[in-house]
This record gives sequence, structure tokens and C-alpha cells, in this order.
Amino acid sequence: MKAIHITKSGGPEVLQLQETPKPKPDKNQVLIKVKAAGVNRSDVITRQNRDAYGKGFTGTLIPGLEVSGEITAIGENVTDKKIGDKVCALIASGGYAEYVVVNTSHCLFIPNGISLIDAAAIPETVFTVWFNVFHLGKLQPNEKLLIHGGTSGIGTMGLQMAKAYGCKVYTTAGSDKKIDFLNKMNLGMAINYKKNAFEEVLKEEKIDVILDMVGGDYTQKNLEILNEKGRLIYINGMKSSEVNINLRTIMSKNLTLTGSFLKPQSDEVKTQIAKEVETNIWPLFHSKQIHPIIYKTFPLEQAAEAHKLMESSDHIGKILLTMD
Repeated sequence: MKAIHITKSGGPEVLQLQETPKPKPDKNQVLIKVKAAGVNRSDVITRQNRDAYGKGFTGTLIPGLEVSGEITAIGENVTDKKIGDKVCALIASGGYAEYVVVNTSHCLFIPNGISLIDAAAIPETVFTVWFNVFHLGKLQPNEKLLIHGGTSGIGTMGLQMAKAYGCKVYTTAGSDKKIDFLNKMNLGMAINYKKNAFEEVLKEEKIDVILDMVGGDYTQKNLEILNEKGRLIYINGMKSSEVNINLRTIMSKNLTLTGSFLKPQSDEVKTQIAKEVETNIWPLFHSKQIHPIIYKTFPLEQAAEAHKLMESSDHIGKILLTMD
């Protein structure tokens, strides 16, 4: 089969299309003929730091954390899926390929009304938002949620999910084009952080939960606008992972500061997330209250171009690789 390999640490040019053996499912896995794969910021970080993130791999490393496609083989213990099923799946790596194996419990059937290609945009975003905002952040109906980076894949999906749950949503983005997009989708108050200080705009709002991927000096500003018993959750530190905060802000308002990485979570945790997502979020797809936002698709061999677009941050929603 053909797959994109990270041949060494570096820029997008280190992504090379190569022939590699087709994987075989073990007793609890399924083999998916991939239709599309999502491109995520984590893939870029892995590519830039292949030596650190490729530990345990011999030879080259295939990136990719989410796929959609058709099951073509199943392990001997698999009873919940069958050959021919159309699924999307969260995987630990290997998505930029024509075939991938995955634990059957990390696969979900394609939601009604979502195309097989577009479904590749769902797993990483929905699993991340559910685990962080709803599980760790304990977001409840009628609470207020702020997501920084509202036009990212995480942002566009998380805002829709929270709105569908009856929450009031707020977000930040860095251009008028992105703000216009968010307003057209009716996704709450959208603030252009390059024109307005979000902490000033929101200082009286008493936000209950904040999902942040920026870090740096955003951290103290986030703490200051949180409501009593508010929760601040981190999934990245794109600006800086080293921060200075006033602990009195946390103590005086009884705040919670937490965060996670989805990729290294155990199989058991990912299985539990999948069950909760299928129960709580899949019906929102079926009722058309939420849907994935696709910015652009690239053929597999143009993975480097997809990474260049991801690094530019010009996109709105998800970037996909297709196998046709």
C-alpha cells in the first residue's frame, strides 16, 4: 500500500509517499480501507520532532490520528463490526495511508447525513472536545463556554456541540474573515483578538469553562474572566507552554486548571470516550444540530501542501487527505 512517511524531523518536505506493507488486524482490531484522513496540529508537531515522537518505531513513521473508510477485514474476537461497514476511527498513528488497523472499540459508524470523506474530520475533534470540555471541564447546560481559536477544527466542532447542549458560547479568532464565518454560523460572540482584548470584552461575562490552545499570557487573562468555580482547560500551548499566573486568582475563585493530550490516552480511556460520544454526540449529527466544517481536501501525495496550509493557520475548519 501507499503511505506518507515522516522520513526525518523537519519541514513539510520530509513527508514522503512510499510503499509499505499493508497491516493485518489482531484479534480485537479491524482493517480499514481508508477513504480520507484528518490533518491535525499534532501531526505537524510529530513531523517537526520525529526523533522524540517516533520512539518505539523502526524505520519511518506514518502520521495521522483519524480516518474514515470501509472495513475490509476483522480480527477473530470482533463481533460489533463486519466487513463492509462504513466507519470513522480514532487512531494512535498511521492515518496517512491507504489502509490502517484500529481497535474495534475506537471505531464508530458514520453518522447519518455525513459523507464518508467528511467523516474523517470527526473523531479527533469530537473525542478531544468531549474528553476535555464535557468530561474534565464538566460543562453543563446554560453555562458559558469560551473556546480560543474558534475557526480551528476543534473550535468549529466544540462551539457547535456546546451550543447544541444549551450553553452560551464565545470565541476568539484572528481575522475579520474568520469572525464573519463564525457569525454566519451563529456561534455566539466572536472576538477578533487582534483588534480587541478578549479579557476586556468578556470581563463582566463570568465564563464557566474555557478551552485554550494558546497558553502564554492568555493563561492569567483566562483566569481573570472565569466565574466562581470556573474551569480552564489546556490542549496545547501554541504561544508558550511556560506561563506566569497569580495563584490568588485561582484560590479566591475556587478555580480548576487542567488539561490533557488525547493521543497518549490508554485504549481503555479512548474506548470509554467512544461509548460516551456515540451516546451523547452522535444523535446531534443525526438531528443536523452539528456537522464537520471542511476547509480543503488534498490527495494523499500532497500531504506536504496540507501541512503548509495547517501551519499558515489560514484555514477554517478541517483539512483532509483523500485516498482516491
